[in-house]
Amino acid sequence: MNSKLNPQLIEFLEQELAVAPEAIALVLRRHQPLTSQLPIMLWQYGLITLQQLDKIFDWREQVS
Repeated sequence: MNSKLNPQLIEFLEQELAVAPEAIALVLRRHQPLTSQLPIMLWQYGLITLQQLDKIFDWREQVS
């Protein structure tokens, strides 16, 4: 997957999973993760649940 952040992923996180933009910004400021790492970092910080992480992985499979 591309190392740049995917705007579709950010949109999915905010609109479908209701992840706060502030939560995403926090992780991005602290770690500047690759696209592939962002969901894991959100989960590690407790900003998304394991179920939401699974939904992200399912979504990624569908858009790939």
